[in-house]
Amino acid sequence: MIKKILVVLLAAAVFGCGQKKSGESGEPEVSRKRNVPNAVYGDAMVESLLGDATGLIYNITSDSASHDVAGKIYNGLVKYDQNLTITGDLADWWEVLDDGKTIIFHLNQDVRWHDGKPFTAEDVEFTYKFMIDDKTPTSYDADFRLVSKLEIIDKYTVKVSYDEPYAPALISWGMPMLPKHLLQGQDVKKSPLLRRPVGTGPYKFLEWKAGDSITLVANDDYFLGRPYLDRYIFRIIPDTATTFLELLNGAVDIMSLTPLQWSKQTDSNPRFKQQYDKHKYLASSYEYVGYNLRKPMFQDKRVRQALSYATPKQDIIKGIRFGMGVEATGPFKPGTIWYNPDVKKYDYNIEQAKKLLAEAGYKDTNGDGIVEKDGKPLKFELITNQGNSVRTSTAEVLQKSWEKVGVKVEIRVLEWATFINEYINKQKFDAVMLGWNITNDPDLYDVWHSANCGGQKLNFICYKNAEFDKLLIEGRKEFDTEKRKEYYFKAQEILAEEQPYTFLYVPDALVAVNKRFHEVQPAPAGIGYNQEDWWVDKDKQKYSFQK
Repeated sequence: MIKKILVVLLAAAVFGCGQKKSGESGEPEVSRKRNVPNAVYGDAMVESLLGDATGLIYNITSDSASHDVAGKIYNGLVKYDQNLTITGDLADWWEVLDDGKTIIFHLNQDVRWHDGKPFTAEDVEFTYKFMIDDKTPTSYDADFRLVSKLEIIDKYTVKVSYDEPYAPALISWGMPMLPKHLLQGQDVKKSPLLRRPVGTGPYKFLEWKAGDSITLVANDDYFLGRPYLDRYIFRIIPDTATTFLELLNGAVDIMSLTPLQWSKQTDSNPRFKQQYDKHKYLASSYEYVGYNLRKPMFQDKRVRQALSYATPKQDIIKGIRFGMGVEATGPFKPGTIWYNPDVKKYDYNIEQAKKLLAEAGYKDTNGDGIVEKDGKPLKFELITNQGNSVRTSTAEVLQKSWEKVGVKVEIRVLEWATFINEYINKQKFDAVMLGWNITNDPDLYDVWHSANCGGQKLNFICYKNAEFDKLLIEGRKEFDTEKRKEYYFKAQEILAEEQPYTFLYVPDALVAVNKRFHEVQPAPAGIGYNQEDWWVDKDKQKYSFQK
């Protein structure tokens, strides 16, 4: 659903001894221009979105639809390669000095905005000031507020200083850069760029048909070389079943399949097998139920713990996901360096759930099957987004299971834009079922720190814990991996005890891609890290466009 803006690499890899440049030689890379043998230009990629974008200025949106589109329009100073190693993007190379408290970025001098204006250090400075402006409606300002000073050394060199070491500093500059000449002095909430963005990226904005599609066109002047595909088209299809039919009809080229589609509707379908390849791997994401902690009913942790005990995670994974996923116990991916395997677990236990509710003062005194406290029954609304059948089915399982312990739940499924803008951003919900991406760096500040409680913030459930906050602050300052693990292992123990979320599962990514595309190479960074290199043989191209 909502993505954290950046995936961050291990601090040791960022600021390790001698780390200065993006190239292994210690000098700027000679050429990063696109050069795929035998590749030809033409054709288009058609991808589906469950909901329409809310806006196309990446830095002030937080929904996945907006980020999926805008991510192809903008660049940051740095980015990840296929192995999740930080490499240069708009910055050709960089220097890390003063034990990590200073970064000097040397910018690529051949970059142009989509309107032809040059990209310079002034745009970097503007983006920084934009991110820390109190008037900017962003959830991603925390990284930039730690900068003590930003200096323009010359037209293509920027010096960034911090008062103290900050482990995710380098990758935080993967934040998309914004055009000073188009946004300076403007009210970003009314900017035309929300609907007609101008970036530096591989694709340029062409057309947005609200509720229908967003079309991007290849940037002929892209500094890394024009993408081979002429266009990238996002179709808004608010239902996975309909999307699958469009996939079978060849009208969609790439899709995240549901477990049912993967296991029951693909291998036995000759149309699918003829057209598509399937790719499966443990996703860097997790699903959860989040409780609005401003609501009195959820302020006693025993109620939240009871709901977690009454959640049949294994039944959900086996019955709804056909075994394609693993239980989640916190905000980190199992098997990774930051994952704490020893936190408190909530195995399915109806009796323990009832006991905790009774300890919290909830009893069924009138025999209607619903427990109450001070005359108020324990009932609430669980909301989720339209078009995700797995979430809807999971909500129904929870509804029935929680009923066994005397909790009454109403399920409400909302259209994506309404769901985000009117309910999540305005904190108008009791409980919500959603998902987060799991970052490679353990920094949890944006989503979990109490400073980010509020409307249009990522801690929209308003979790607050002083000890936990302190651990997050100390963790993002620490560069030693083992010491850093201590902070985040303890943080996971607190989350496991307090259960502000009922962590459900980490799913398997189940991706179908049309066989006509070359250079599709799954990697640690995912399957789409190199989409600008994807291409199609001339005799297999489906779409042609006039220049």
